[in-house]
Amino acid sequence: MRNIKHIYSINFDKVARSSKEITYVIFHYTGMISEKKAIERLTSKKSKVSTHYFIKRDGTIVNMVPEKFIAWHAGVSSWKKHKNLNSRSIGIEIQNSGHVYRNESFSTKQIKSLLLLTKILKKKYNIKSKNFLGHSDIAPNRKKDPGEKFPWKRLAKHKIGIWYNLPKKDLKLRNVKVSKKIKELFRQNLKKIGYCFKNKKSNHSKFAVKAFQRRFRSKIINGKIDKECQEISKNLIKLGLN
Repeated sequence: MRNIKHIYSINFDKVARSSKEITYVIFHYTGMISEKKAIERLTSKKSKVSTHYFIKRDGTIVNMVPEKFIAWHAGVSSWKKHKNLNSRSIGIEIQNSGHVYRNESFSTKQIKSLLLLTKILKKKYNIKSKNFLGHSDIAPNRKKDPGEKFPWKRLAKHKIGIWYNLPKKDLKLRNVKVSKKIKELFRQNLKKIGYCFKNKKSNHSKFAVKAFQRRFRSKIINGKIDKECQEISKNLIKLGLN
């Protein structure tokens, strides 16, 4: 890819992996107040974190770890039957101060570069649309990034990630209470989509609901299951999660 810069990090597994092992792309925001601080952290031996790609506010794409090596970006994570997704994924960090600071929107140039990069990765590794995930999807009890301002719906139009297809009337169900049976059906839908949690009584369940809301219903992120959440989850499964 042209016009890509290189600032290499030493934080990666030194044994190369097969291209067939790469099945996911994980999106992150840096959660750092400045690009300089973010790059320092991603290249610091002390931090023990890294990423394959870093996207600056002006859209500049920086390669930090070669794709054939495992970068340290996902941490303790799970999705469907897979654990610790570092070994199976490519990590993309996007400069954004996140929830702790300004929680600003991503720039137009960032999203344009992100689309360019992800389309290349999708074709190169034959990555399925459903396997473009957020850090909060795979580690909902620890992470909120890339956050509710991340343009999942726009990316899904380019088959980067998934989105639902519901008429507006079915989305006027926010805060409509549901029965215990429906709540359990929703939790089962979460697991079918890929979210992992131990049981409905654990905090992990509430974190998973919040992660789902943050991605698919960002207006209200409260961890409470309502009719709108259920309809969205049903539709995602109906569409086949391709």
